[in-house]
Amino acid sequence: MSPRLRHLTTLENLPRPTVERLLDRAEQLRDACAHGTRKLDVLTGRTVLNLFFEPSTRTRTSFELAARRLGADVVNFEIGFSSTSKGEELLDTLHTLEAMHLDAIIVRHKQTGTPDQLVRHAMSGVSVINAGDGNRAHPTQGLLDALTIRQHRPDIENLTVTICGDVRHSRVARSDVHALTALGVKEIRLCGPASLMPAADELAHCHRIDDFDQAIAGADAVIMLRLQKERMETIELPDEAAYFSLYGLDQRRLALAAKGCLVMHPGPINRGIEIASDVADGAQSRILEQVANGVFVRMAVLSEVLAR
Repeated sequence: MSPRLRHLTTLENLPRPTVERLLDRAEQLRDACAHGTRKLDVLTGRTVLNLFFEPSTRTRTSFELAARRLGADVVNFEIGFSSTSKGEELLDTLHTLEAMHLDAIIVRHKQTGTPDQLVRHAMSGVSVINAGDGNRAHPTQGLLDALTIRQHRPDIENLTVTICGDVRHSRVARSDVHALTALGVKEIRLCGPASLMPAADELAHCHRIDDFDQAIAGADAVIMLRLQKERMETIELPDEAAYFSLYGLDQRRLALAAKGCLVMHPGPINRGIEIASDVADGAQSRILEQVANGVFVRMAVLSEVLAR
């Protein structure tokens, strides 16, 4: 049996038994809390801090709901009103918070590697969970995407999954690849403009296909990514209409995929840019299921690192 996790900062190189244990636990907790209508006492007496240095709606709310449904106390750290806005160093903030006897810190930061930095410098037994750092990792998103796929296609080793859009700047894409690779997915395809693809030596085992029609042909699931313009500097892109014509998911392209292809998106959705509304809201869309699964996956992670 793989050892229990104390922190979760990335899915990279996480063994398959650990990934499967977290996914199985997410489904068990979903049933135990009756899909969120029953509160559990798994983490009664524990305190969880949301430390978000970047704006977030879905992820922060999802983590808060997950912690509360497990019986934990939750504190949301308001960055705009904290000493960090006055120039306090990150590690000083960490040690100040540790002195308040927290059990877990859930951190989102624009700087790649921040969660690992907190793990290295923490002086207490606090657990660190990465809610997204730079363009490197978003492990709970990778897990919830893998769970959504597995729920519909338990034959996950036979699947072809296409990830299309701004792969270069996407921490979601990297964590999706790590989760799906751990689970033994047959083929992972990456598609997007050359300027938005990762370096050649990164995610090297994935198949890179320039043409979206070819990339989605026969795919069992397609994960669309938004253009992360806030992380771009000098990259030139076609206008939105031109981008959609080349890399947008519409009904014509979806028809090229395997029958029943799962349509997924981590949000927020830019309709008419990376995905058409009738596809995002269509019968094959699993986008809202991803959101729901996010709470149960985060419950699983919190119980993994904190349950006595």
